[in-house]
Amino acid sequence: MSYLGIDIGTSAVKALLIDAEGRSVASASASLEVSRPHADWSEQAPDGWIKATGAALDELRVKSAAELGRLRGIGLSGQMHGAVLLDPSDRPLRPAILWNDGRSAAECAALTEREPRFHSLGGNLVMPGFTAPKLEWVRRHEPAIFAKTTKVLLPKDYVRLWLTGEYVCDMSDAAGTLWMDVAERDWSEPLLAATGLSRAHMPRLVEGTEVSGTLRSGLAARWGIDGHPTVAGGGGDNAASACGIGAVRPGEAFLSLGTSGVLFVSNARYSPNTKSAVHAFCHALPKTWHQMGVILSAAASLEWLAGITGRTAAELVAECEGDREPPAPDAPLFLPYLSGERTPHNDALARGAFVGLAHVSDRRALTRAVLEGVAFAFADCLEVLSAAGTEVGRVTAVGGGSRSHVWLETISSALGITMDVPEEGELGGAYGAARLGLIAAERADPFAICTPPKLVEIIEPNRPLADALAPRLDRWRKLYRLQKEIRI
Repeated sequence: MSYLGIDIGTSAVKALLIDAEGRSVASASASLEVSRPHADWSEQAPDGWIKATGAALDELRVKSAAELGRLRGIGLSGQMHGAVLLDPSDRPLRPAILWNDGRSAAECAALTEREPRFHSLGGNLVMPGFTAPKLEWVRRHEPAIFAKTTKVLLPKDYVRLWLTGEYVCDMSDAAGTLWMDVAERDWSEPLLAATGLSRAHMPRLVEGTEVSGTLRSGLAARWGIDGHPTVAGGGGDNAASACGIGAVRPGEAFLSLGTSGVLFVSNARYSPNTKSAVHAFCHALPKTWHQMGVILSAAASLEWLAGITGRTAAELVAECEGDREPPAPDAPLFLPYLSGERTPHNDALARGAFVGLAHVSDRRALTRAVLEGVAFAFADCLEVLSAAGTEVGRVTAVGGGSRSHVWLETISSALGITMDVPEEGELGGAYGAARLGLIAAERADPFAICTPPKLVEIIEPNRPLADALAPRLDRWRKLYRLQKEIRI
């Protein structure tokens, strides 16, 4: 038997086939394009996800026809917060407004004033990245389209509609809309009403491990699949990734060093801290929640430096890998707010900066400052998670940046936590989605399936480095306040 995970990302759709033991069988992907017709806008054509998903599955059939033919379960993962507006015939009324679209700042302020329960019930600040303010923007600026809208779906759930014919969303993805009572794991009628919507506009809710429908006969025939595989609820990208990493029990955590940065912790209860922009969502597993601290430019900061120095990010890090001396007290500091920041500032206008440059500040000094600056941003995330009552002493490190020992040691020392480094392999949203597909199809125990990966290294805080970083973190935190005071 085999199980399929489909991850609807921003830059690509990835499909991953696993066997009953959770081993990767084959994978395929198809690229996507993002449209930015105006400043702060970010959109995609929903039918592009359908085309890319079809192409990825067509490729999988070529690679592993026999294994795909024995498919029993499908799980979905996807970019969160995107707004797909459908007419009565299920046709998209406009391009989907994506998670990184920033046009709705004014609508965020209006919704916060109109309905304070977005914080208490929705568990999060009203930010442009979330779905509700996007619909409020459409209501204000495209009223004819808003009036024709009969269903609002998230990106992966538009693909689900194509796969199964069902309007369904899982709890973890729905929690990122701001229309959900996150503690009760149900749509909130007051929050929907604040944006002129009702429960009728929303898909049916299921847990990520539950069956949401079955694959359409025509698509099963297209890919040579026997029978009608079940399609699990799935999860938002980070919740699905947590299922792949095994961060599903209370207190289990991962730190993702990708383009953006995420500090994710699984919780046994709903634990919001909206004051400091902590994200509090449902997990993809029943009766489980999670918190996240999110920084917008993690590895993106290193890629930016690579671009202006004419090196690759890997080359920059390699120059620092053998450097075990703690930073000098007067070494440069870096604010990684190249595209604003979420946790803890919720400040779309925050910007990056180098401070303390001197004639001796060479490329390696700038790289070390970037690695430190991202580590300090994670330290801010950890601090506000602690304020919400969550203690984190150990995380699994994932993402492209996790291949750097010096970067992980810097983060470990700045945060005072242990970093577990897993074997390289399939640990992302597609793998977690495939696990959810297996659980739904076989009615398996989620905790027996969502186990941690094998480790290749354990990184503990370096005491001399931690002692050197502590006063630098104090100085670094003052820089944001100073930058905000002198902002143009």
